[in-house]
Amino acid sequence: MSEMRHERPGVYSVYDASSVTSAGRAAKRIGVAALAVKGTANTAVTLTGYGAGVEAFGEDGADTPGMSTLLKLLFANGASTVYAVRVGAGGGLEAYQAAFAALANCDVQVVVCDSSELTIQKALKTAVETASAARGERIGVIGGSGDTAAQLVTRAEAINSERMVLVGPDMKDESGKALSGVFAAAAVAGAIACGADPAVPLNGAELYGIGGLQSVYSDNDIDLLVQGGVTPLEDVGGVVSPVRGITTRTKTGSAADSTWRELTTVLIADDVIPAVRSALRSKFARAKNTAQGRGAIRAQTIVELEKKKDAQIIESYGEVAVTAAADDPTVCLVEFSFAVAHGLNQIRLTVHLTV
Repeated sequence: MSEMRHERPGVYSVYDASSVTSAGRAAKRIGVAALAVKGTANTAVTLTGYGAGVEAFGEDGADTPGMSTLLKLLFANGASTVYAVRVGAGGGLEAYQAAFAALANCDVQVVVCDSSELTIQKALKTAVETASAARGERIGVIGGSGDTAAQLVTRAEAINSERMVLVGPDMKDESGKALSGVFAAAAVAGAIACGADPAVPLNGAELYGIGGLQSVYSDNDIDLLVQGGVTPLEDVGGVVSPVRGITTRTKTGSAADSTWRELTTVLIADDVIPAVRSALRSKFARAKNTAQGRGAIRAQTIVELEKKKDAQIIESYGEVAVTAAADDPTVCLVEFSFAVAHGLNQIRLTVHLTV
């Protein structure tokens, strides 16, 4: 990420990542932008239950799923607090951009919308990445509509962001009614939001409110989707769940790059970095940039990293370096590295028989 320079005192952060070849939290809050039957456009409403959502925005018509359908899936899958914004009349690109702007200052970590239009999903990507660069780290979860596995991969390639999760295929609700993949994405967003440990993979998490899927992926399809930046869903014995939690980030420039492929990688970064930032901000709001002060900052940073290591959110961390900036004596530079804890995707047995 590029570094942002500000004059306001505070604790700022940037991050990058590299691949290595040789691995009781509160629920995340969700932001949703969608068309609705009623309500004031571009105004965030805080909801803690589906009933309050229906009261604020009305109930979707049978042929026009939108806000209330998303809210039902979000709360069914563990959402605790949702900031909901009604998209303005017409529902075009500018209307969605205005709704995303209304969510910009909300304290949310996961964002969904009811549109499968690529231009609108790219606008969501821009909003999510802009907020994340300004210390408001968040993940966008989106879906297609009628897309094949190959088309979903093409969509993921067009998005290509570690902060965006693309879900497929389309779903059916519990009555058997066909719904687009954006609603399956809401179920996945709820599951992400209620995850207590960012290092635990999404694989196999049961999704509620989904009556079935409109497509059945073969093993070859799943390979294509996972490698292409799509989070595929499967239905096993009537239980719908993600096969793998994958981000759409598959390339850096034109070069293939799997560094950010696992959703847990960015979730861990969004857990560790804000925790360190918050601890330093609370303890060093008024401090001196002296050798003693920098030593205290280093010690506190190590304390926070040890907490994450003990919780098995990170595997290890490197040397913590704290120095005064050469070009500004009021700036303290804190630099460290850490290795994320990897989720367990496969167990491979090798069996040697004696006969």
